[in-house]
Amino acid sequence: MLQLENVAKQFSNQFIALEEINLTVAAGEIVSLVGTSGCGKSTLLRLIAGLDSPTLGQVLIDQQAIASPHPKIGIIFQEPRLMPWLSVRENVQFGLEDVSRSEKERLTDVILERVGLMAFSQALPRQLSGGMAQRVAIARALVTKPSILLLDEPFSALDALIRMKLQDHLLKIWEYDRPTLILVTHDIEEALVLSDRVIVLRSNPGHIHQELVLDSPRPRKRTDSQFQQWKEQLLQALDLTVEERSPESDIHLLTVEV
Repeated sequence: MLQLENVAKQFSNQFIALEEINLTVAAGEIVSLVGTSGCGKSTLLRLIAGLDSPTLGQVLIDQQAIASPHPKIGIIFQEPRLMPWLSVRENVQFGLEDVSRSEKERLTDVILERVGLMAFSQALPRQLSGGMAQRVAIARALVTKPSILLLDEPFSALDALIRMKLQDHLLKIWEYDRPTLILVTHDIEEALVLSDRVIVLRSNPGHIHQELVLDSPRPRKRTDSQFQQWKEQLLQALDLTVEERSPESDIHLLTVEV
């Protein structure tokens, strides 16, 4: 279980990126974070990943506080970030440590089959399409069997058709081990296709503005009336996020007890 308890983040220039974030995510749940630029989505993801520390509050995994990158947490970025001098197989194996050579090969074979890239296992990144490269990034993140997988705009650099295919493919891969997924996205339909819940963040400072629970089974058709109703709800919530708070609300600073 992932828990964020009264999480706040203030940077050295006194800018308050996040305040009073309280969120619990159950094991195996898929939660999307949406909101306008500057509302703190990526900052929140970095805090969960242990790449940054909250100014106030704490991030907990199974009741243990996260203060640095954790082996239970995997992360996929907008760009695949593959090492160009390594093959697909070697890129996937890069994060595997403390396992025998035979086990490393077995785990790699399993995940390459799941992402449909076994035939390209010896290819170099420059020989792959954008969608294939991102599938390698997914395989590399999942081969270590993380409990939590963080995805920061993972498909935004791809064209619409490839993005939709990878969304469906991600769900099929997720079904095997069902890690908790936390997805940052600007794509409303992507959030609605993938998620159990969508969290709308609002800025100045970043905080949870609204939560939408999606209670229909996956896969979901984008043309269904329920899907369209959800989309309208999210669009209305996001339209509200454009409104600014009064200037007085940004004057206060966080108080940190030491």
